[in-house]
Amino acid sequence: MAEEFSTVDRAAIAALREQHIGRLLLNAQRNYSLQALTKLRERGHEGLSLAHTNLLAHLDLEGTRLTTLAERMGVTKQAIGNLVGELEAKSYVRREVDPHDRRAAVITYTAAGWGFLQDAHVVKREIEAEYIAVLGEQGMQELRQLLGQLVRGVADE
Repeated sequence: MAEEFSTVDRAAIAALREQHIGRLLLNAQRNYSLQALTKLRERGHEGLSLAHTNLLAHLDLEGTRLTTLAERMGVTKQAIGNLVGELEAKSYVRREVDPHDRRAAVITYTAAGWGFLQDAHVVKREIEAEYIAVLGEQGMQELRQLLGQLVRGVADE
């Protein structure tokens, strides 16, 4: 079996793996998220994980049902239930009875959750300013336009 792979150019494959667009997009997203999480922790939002901040980002301002959150995040209702429980314990969200279906719960922001959203907005602007310092204003506009074009193009297929 090892003989089958003796002719493989491992260095070329490694280079291709690091430079393909999927990996670059994934690394850019992960770097953004980690940088944001660090900045949010500096603002007092300690104890939050990337999963927590991802859930908070998917929560509608008027509240969102658990099943909708699970669909948006691509995880099970049980996983969302666990994350919501952790965020409830940290006082960022609360469960309320869905006024349209009393059997269901709607997850809404608490005062601490709204504070998180305000801090997250400031952090987003800080990170974007850092990106502009690297890419320039024109480069940042082009990046936004190209990423938007990719997202719309893929969604249309």
